Amino acid sequence: MTPVQPYAKLTRLSPLVRRLVADNPGPFTFTGTATHIVGHGQVAVIDPGPDDDAHVSAILAATAGEEITAILVTHTHRDHTGALAALRAASDAEVLGCASHSFARPLREGEANPLEASGDRAYAPDRILTGGDTVSGPGWTLEAVPTPGHIANHLAFALHEENALFSGDHVMGWSTTIVAPPEGSMRAYRASLQRLLARSEQRYYPAHGELIEDGPARAAELLQHRNGREQQILEAVRQGAATPEAIVERIYSGLVPALKGAAALSVLAHLEDLVERNLVRAEAARFLLTAPSCSDRS
Repeated sequence: MTPVQPYAKLTRLSPLVRRLVADNPGPFTFTGTATHIVGHGQVAVIDPGPDDDAHVSAILAATAGEEITAILVTHTHRDHTGALAALRAASDAEVLGCASHSFARPLREGEANPLEASGDRAYAPDRILTGGDTVSGPGWTLEAVPTPGHIANHLAFALHEENALFSGDHVMGWSTTIVAPPEGSMRAYRASLQRLLARSEQRYYPAHGELIEDGPARAAELLQHRNGREQQILEAVRQGAATPEAIVERIYSGLVPALKGAAALSVLAHLEDLVERNLVRAEAARFLLTAPSCSDRS
């Protein structure tokens, strides 16, 4: 795998793909959000990155003498779209990609969205892409691949000429993906992993972390991880852990405090899926098994 390079350093990943990593490191972004440049002469930019003038300047410097003909967006979290307005103004490029910011399910009465601050509700593409839609330029073709789960509007983009995939936050090169209701859905996330396993792309270019040479193996690993986590959650509920926070304390060993909230949200996403499948029932703020053991499957 190719190491993630320092901020503002343009890295060539393949004959068609270059990468810039934004200077927004953190517990949910790793070393920063990757912006990918596809093609030569007339190029596409995938995920402009955070609201950072220096990052926009780095993109424009990297494409000096070229024309940005398309700006593609995988999903509407601000670390991917914050630089969109400035890059669009500087390049006059068409903005294509995911639909507007959306939830996997409606907010419940009195419920707050824990990721509210991260959502870009001002995002307005020139054209929304749906599954199978393509965008092309000299020597490159990008196909939209719906991958909801991390958020309901998430898209990946398949690069036909390389049999490769820009996987956004759906499959990352450094960590598992946070799936946080109401924006995220664990059922949709796992279904999207299965969708990728049925496709032919091998190399994945994630928005965070290392280039993934064997993308299907990584997707299968993530799916196996989620299946195993589900069994741990069912066992924790069987033993009496009745809230996401209590389950986190039982099944996440050595987790740093800063990530416990994110882990609880992913546990909640699992629990919502289990409730839909009638393996767990919800009572007020508690979750209980619907059967005396966790041996049921759906």
